[in-house]
Amino acid sequence: MSTVICLAANTLEYPEGGGHLWVYLNWALGLRALGCRVIWLEAVASGTPIPEVNRLAVSLKARLERYGLADNLALRAASGGPLEPGTSGAITDTGADLLLSLRYDLHPEVVSRFRRSALIDIDPGLLQIWLAGGKIDIAQYDIYFTIGETVGRPGARFPDAGRQWQYTPPCVALTAWQPCPSLPQAPFSTISHWYEDEWVEGADGHYRNDKRSGFEPYLDLPRHTAQPLELALCLADDEQDERRMLEDHGWCVRHAYSVTSSPGDYQRYIQEARGEFSCVKPSCVRLANAWVSDRSLCYLASGKPVVCEHTGPSRILPDADGFFRFRNLDEAARCLEAAAADYERHSRQARALAEEFFDARRVAKRVLERALA
Repeated sequence: MSTVICLAANTLEYPEGGGHLWVYLNWALGLRALGCRVIWLEAVASGTPIPEVNRLAVSLKARLERYGLADNLALRAASGGPLEPGTSGAITDTGADLLLSLRYDLHPEVVSRFRRSALIDIDPGLLQIWLAGGKIDIAQYDIYFTIGETVGRPGARFPDAGRQWQYTPPCVALTAWQPCPSLPQAPFSTISHWYEDEWVEGADGHYRNDKRSGFEPYLDLPRHTAQPLELALCLADDEQDERRMLEDHGWCVRHAYSVTSSPGDYQRYIQEARGEFSCVKPSCVRLANAWVSDRSLCYLASGKPVVCEHTGPSRILPDADGFFRFRNLDEAARCLEAAAADYERHSRQARALAEEFFDARRVAKRVLERALA
């Protein structure tokens, strides 16, 4: 009899987020590759009208259909109580062996219904600061995982929030993300939100924490490299001056919703790129959490070298072999040129890195072994 895993996701109300869906989809496909039966659990916000819930559920099922998960969607009320009668996909009991939650707001009543429960922290450092500062609260889980290598370890620049954290790499479903050649003139690209009103108050002060702030020291990069650079950004209507500013600096800018709004579009966009170039949110640098993006893993698995800002010492991330990490503008330019100069080797190394450390099947297996022990 197969193990039943209830994967708590947070995609129902973000139908335009093709990349956001892949955060959870990679885990679901890895679990299924192990022979698990996967239930895709979404929480419904209080007060959402039934017709709107049903519309969102139909939309999500359509996005999950090509991956064989459309019939696996289940809904629960975010408040922990029952959903209104007539809500599509409402459940009372999943019979799951494990709740594997990648969201922090599941109601304690929901979590307590499962025989075993595990939380995966995908915001290392920030989640611990939020918890320690009383900004958020989370239900009690049997075990806590984190994708941050430094979380809960000696020398960490942030508290552990009174919990024992076990490290797991993030993952990518290698069977879904196969190596894919690109044209030599294709850009190094990335996909991101741009401006968000997010601030962090930590031991080193109060600072803005969005991608715009992360990219600010590197705005002149296109003038320092021969490699074309492209950003697929979620820009609001009132942010067109930001687009013009980036284009004036030499960046090609596309609206993320026009090229990555579905999981298939997101995959095509990454696989048509030469590689990834990305800066990180300032918190990743300040907290030195050794964070790596789930998006970067999709580039790696597709055989695309990644050039990304350094996020602290890592036991698994290289600095210049398929995955390049830079600390300043000059290093960023050198990394891009190095990746392009020996592209075929770095492309092979990118895929090898994904296979060695981030294979969703292997990562999920290790998580289940610990969570169900």
